[in-house]
Amino acid sequence: MIEDDVPTQPDSTETKAEVEKTKVTARGKRSSPKKAAAGKVASRVQENDKPKARGLSDADKLEKIRQIEAAVAGGATLKDAVGAASISDQTYYTWKKAVAAPAAGTSSSPVAVDDEFAEFIQLEEENRRLRKLLGEKLRTENAELRKRLGIT
Repeated sequence: MIEDDVPTQPDSTETKAEVEKTKVTARGKRSSPKKAAAGKVASRVQENDKPKARGLSDADKLEKIRQIEAAVAGGATLKDAVGAASISDQTYYTWKKAVAAPAAGTSSSPVAVDDEFAEFIQLEEENRRLRKLLGEKLRTENAELRKRLGIT
């Protein structure tokens, strides 16, 4: 039989604090303080399996950005406005960039895609033309250097 199954009387050498530290489990078994602590940690891990919600919601971030922009429009410096909103400068810029990115993505339409494609084609043609000019210029410089050095 295992000794943990049988409740025992505390030895005279054990102190009262040590006896109190031992925990009686639901089955009537005694466990050591280490086991009890491990059980508490395990239960905490199970309780904390859900990720914690950190920071503010998107609506709160947008509200703070608008508050800061209103204060700046009213004549306050950006540093003072950000301090009044109780966030850092970098946080303000990060939030502003995150808010601006979806707004730019939602305004695209099929016409804008066609315009972007036409602009892309035009830029490719200009790129080809510039490469050709650069190639010609480099060939002439190379020929001049060969003449100066006497290499044919």
